[in-house]
Amino acid sequence: MKTKKTPQRKCLGCNQVKDKKDLIRVVRSPEGDLSVDKTGKKPGRGAYVCPSRECVEKAIANKSLERALEIKITETVEKELLAGV
Repeated sequence: MKTKKTPQRKCLGCNQVKDKKDLIRVVRSPEGDLSVDKTGKKPGRGAYVCPSRECVEKAIANKSLERALEIKITETVEKELLAGV
């Protein structure tokens, strides 16, 4: 019987490829709202970050999250990401 492949995604902070389930997903909805997606199933454009404070801070400082999501990161999403780590 075939084994199922686990989806891989790249962290925007450390640029390492890891399992999708091990990363935090930040999503921009079709309406333009930003949120942290705990389920990984919300519709919209997603970007992934490791659940470590260093990776989250680096992704915000380098503006790689903003480039990936094509929208400015709000303070509330930034605080939610840092609080969830």
